[in-house]
Amino acid sequence: MKQWLFKNWAYRLLSLFFAILLFMYVGSTQSNTTNNRSGGSTNSTSLTSDRTQTFSVPLSLTVNSNKYFVTGYPEKVKVHLTGPSALVTTTANTQNFKAYADLSKLGVGEHTVRIQQDGLNNDLRYRFEPATIKVDIQPRETVTYPLTVQYSKRNIASGYQAGQANADVKNVKITGASDQINRIKSVVAQLNVPQNAKSSISSQAIIEALDSKQNTVNVVITPATADVTLPITPGNSKELPIKLEPKGVTDDNESFTLTSATKRVRVFGTKAELSKLSSVKVEVDTSDVKKTSTKRVVLDAKLNNIKGFDPEKITVKITRNN
Repeated sequence: MKQWLFKNWAYRLLSLFFAILLFMYVGSTQSNTTNNRSGGSTNSTSLTSDRTQTFSVPLSLTVNSNKYFVTGYPEKVKVHLTGPSALVTTTANTQNFKAYADLSKLGVGEHTVRIQQDGLNNDLRYRFEPATIKVDIQPRETVTYPLTVQYSKRNIASGYQAGQANADVKNVKITGASDQINRIKSVVAQLNVPQNAKSSISSQAIIEALDSKQNTVNVVITPATADVTLPITPGNSKELPIKLEPKGVTDDNESFTLTSATKRVRVFGTKAELSKLSSVKVEVDTSDVKKTSTKRVVLDAKLNNIKGFDPEKITVKITRNN
């Protein structure tokens, strides 16, 4: 009887021991499986993770530019892109989409317009900064204005004086909104004169349209620059008549009549140089004139033994007499 009881308890203890071992094994297996699954999920998330990138893109307008002129809008806007990392990076690098404001159904006046996009992948989320812009739509107008040269006379050195500034452009075309064009009071080529200038300047100058308060008007100017010359000479000067003489005559029987609308020019030099001069000698090349011709002639300072002239060039009409 005792042996029977002992065997039963032994079997029970042995069964309990194996049950505990089996429980521990199963728990360990489930834990490893869970960890493996968790690791796989992390890798997958890493491969498909989202990112956000911000960059600037050009802003275009949908508008009838032949009829309207638009002001007030920025040239670029910021876009915040969010989506799959690789797709965001590619889009930021290629910028293969368009940011635009649709003005096609709007008329004259001020409007607030939402920025839109065309071409972004559907997997991307975006936000523009600013999300909306204010624009002013006005009738488009093109006019012609005379050009004048503007510079700082205070930059001319003491004892020196500036002559008449000349630009290679006489008139410019201006395109813009009609209300902006109505503000224009002058169109000037802004010549940069260095401090204490003592010699003549030849430089390219930016052309600007100015209002009555000398503020720049927002219009498009064609051309945008002009080549400007400004004679700067010592202060002694006097005005003298010009004396036109033909140059390059090879036949004694040849004769020419030379005329110019410019009758007198200002001559610069020392007092001694000016005292010796009663007229300005101007040589005109007639060697290639067959009948009648008009030429721009550069006044020769060395020929007259002085420092310079104002103007430096004159127009001469040449007529062959025989």
